[in-house]
Amino acid sequence: MTRTFVVGLDGASWRLLDPWIEAGDLPNLAALREESAWAQHRSCLPPVTFPNWKCYSAGKDPGGFGVFWFERIDLDEGVIEVVNGGDFDTAELWDYLNDDGQTAGVVNMPTMYPPRNIDDLVVAGGPDAVEGEYRSISSGYTAPESLAAELEDRFDYRVHPDPLLSSNEERDAEVDAIIELLDKRFEVALSLFEERDLDFMHVTLFYLNVIHHFFWDEEPSKRAWELVDEWVGRLQDLDDTNLVLMSDHGSAATQTEFYVNEWLAENGYQTRTQTVDGLLKRVGIDRETVLAAAKRVGAVDFLAKVVPEPIQELVPQSAGLKRSRKLEAIDLDRTEAVASAQGPIYLNPDFDTEAVREELLADLAAVEDEHGRIFTDVYRGEEVYEGPNVDEAPAVVVDQRPGVHVNDGVGGGVIQTGPDRWAAENTPNGIFLANGPDFEAAGEIDDISILDIAPTLLVASGCDVPEDMTGEVLDIFADDRDWERREPITLADADDSHDDEEVAERLKQLGYME
Repeated sequence: MTRTFVVGLDGASWRLLDPWIEAGDLPNLAALREESAWAQHRSCLPPVTFPNWKCYSAGKDPGGFGVFWFERIDLDEGVIEVVNGGDFDTAELWDYLNDDGQTAGVVNMPTMYPPRNIDDLVVAGGPDAVEGEYRSISSGYTAPESLAAELEDRFDYRVHPDPLLSSNEERDAEVDAIIELLDKRFEVALSLFEERDLDFMHVTLFYLNVIHHFFWDEEPSKRAWELVDEWVGRLQDLDDTNLVLMSDHGSAATQTEFYVNEWLAENGYQTRTQTVDGLLKRVGIDRETVLAAAKRVGAVDFLAKVVPEPIQELVPQSAGLKRSRKLEAIDLDRTEAVASAQGPIYLNPDFDTEAVREELLADLAAVEDEHGRIFTDVYRGEEVYEGPNVDEAPAVVVDQRPGVHVNDGVGGGVIQTGPDRWAAENTPNGIFLANGPDFEAAGEIDDISILDIAPTLLVASGCDVPEDMTGEVLDIFADDRDWERREPITLADADDSHDDEEVAERLKQLGYME
């Protein structure tokens, strides 16, 4: 049976790649596209790493597995929790491959920390695999656990780059570290695929999208894609192997930063309280200023060690409070709505939620900047999600215009600004390309859903499709395929015994939860 190698390109979009392809800068990718079936895909809302890597691998939207963003907001209990891989209640395509007797490897996959056992291996990836800003993970990110030592000894493998890129002014060592990291991802995945004679391999380049965020179409992004193009050329030479390229979402140049919780407060949906952060910010002290000063004198490590974490947490961020600290600045008894970044908005059940939602839908749909409407659509949660977890879904979900970054900071004091930290923002339009013995060279096909990829890969591998995968099997095969629906696999509860605060810190450093 033909083997399959999937390259997950975080944040990849034809919007970014087409000019380089047309200019001849990505010759292997251009040639591959000429010989493949390829499309633009639509990711699930919100278009972000959590939940879309799991939307791909599970073939279902967040209503099917219960995670809607990096955090879970429960206003009934008055809590905000950072989620991790153990919170996703679903089997994935590699579980079905294993159930069919096939071996699979998963390298650097977001949404899979803590790692769980499959036949053959899992290497969990950023941003959720934990570590502090300048500390390396020595164990705990692979299954089996012993694989970590092999990867570090043979490949000098890292989950995160060092130094970590945290600004679009950092174009030297920080960018070099990411380019080296991406190269190692490919080397590790291909080596394990060949040495272990695996039937299936998936490798994710998460930090590719970190480069997009900070540089968009500038030279660091082009360098990263020239490396990807080089590896695409090598992977095309694999015998009897399908090569699939895909992304979790797309990206576009940032035009507007929209602070959704500030908008909620300004429009009467949220009531604020005074915090120490607010007082410090009034005298010009914020985390970005302090970090920049510490980096200039090489004192980041020293300050991280000697300044107690509770004191560090009191230094405000320019965008306001994030994750669980948002509730410190909100008078919840007098607040109707609280938002996560990039889309999900939750309502306080102590109010008439349906009346609040109707008003909120109309108000959000009318928000504009100089480029037009901020949101192309505003939905009720049940309109965009399906499955057993829809009751846990946000009440309102926004679809931001390409180029809009929805920021959830509380207390920053502004509603709209120009681009802040990120030069590029996520969009729902990612990429898909399928090449190899099992696929016809159909050229560009109509837009697909990210949910279509897992069932299509299962059928390509000779497997049936579980009934709870809601995506379609794409008609791109080189021959007729017979397949049926099958009973879903139920996974045992995953181990989630790691420090969510460390995960949150990693997300914050990268700008996902500032």
